[in-house]
Amino acid sequence: MTLTYTRLPARNLDKSAGLLRPACILPERVELDNPALDVMTDFRRLTAFIATPGDTIKQAEERMIRRKVRLLFVMDSQDRVAGLVTRTDIHGEKPMQVVQSRGIRRDEVLVADIMTPVERLEAVDYDDIAHARVGHVLETLKARGRQHALVIEHTGGRQMVRGLLSLSQLCKQLGVNVETTEVANTFIEIEQHLAHA
Repeated sequence: MTLTYTRLPARNLDKSAGLLRPACILPERVELDNPALDVMTDFRRLTAFIATPGDTIKQAEERMIRRKVRLLFVMDSQDRVAGLVTRTDIHGEKPMQVVQSRGIRRDEVLVADIMTPVERLEAVDYDDIAHARVGHVLETLKARGRQHALVIEHTGGRQMVRGLLSLSQLCKQLGVNVETTEVANTFIEIEQHLAHA
């Protein structure tokens, strides 16, 4: 038996038409006992932004500003994670150290020169996050002294970065106004806020 198909109805697009994009909508406010997934940026729902090792730090920073993010994944030519570069990396001591040690100009410093390489990145398993609370995330970042933690899952026998836990995002959702980019001071400010909440 042969199936017959009919044409689907079509119409012209309105001038006001928009474009649906992936969205990772997180709760505006959380408490320490909320599920940890409430503070995870999920890359199944939101595109991760990237740089290449050969990008200049100026190009990386412009991409961060355009995308309103503070971190880019650095991807190699085989589409593997080579590392991470953050706004703190770009504005910290690393670029000046490269300039001085190699005798180059700041605008010649590459992402590869200042990124945190993949072998130094730590990650939390998605299954652990799926059963954890926001308080666990806070303690994990605090114990590691980190601004970010990657969340991985295993797909096809390969580690894949599934999500990102960000101290700045966590502070925002906890309602903590952080005045510093210094990680240790940030945790002190969070503890003070939670003690008075």
